[in-house]
Amino acid sequence: MPDQELPRAPFRAPRELSVAERASYASRRRSEQPLDDVALLTVAEVASIMDVSKMTAYRLVHSGHLPAIRVGRSFRVPERAVYAYLRESWQGAEVDGRRPL
Repeated sequence: MPDQELPRAPFRAPRELSVAERASYASRRRSEQPLDDVALLTVAEVASIMDVSKMTAYRLVHSGHLPAIRVGRSFRVPERAVYAYLRESWQGAEVDGRRPL
């Protein structure tokens, strides 16, 4: 999906800064979410959340509809990406002018 951002490479502050300055510098970069806050799901977990087969979840990853990080021979999918995909794919009726989910 073109609007969705792919996972970013880890941020590294310039080496000439002290440890405290590097931490402060990193925290000012609001465009990146700390890795501790990123929930990564297995393809089986993605399939369970979406109520589809694992093969369908793999197809979504391989087609680029779900961003994924390769870990060894397996994939990890950011949880936020799964819910964003579901929100964008929702084809339900609007309730009080809003979409459910």
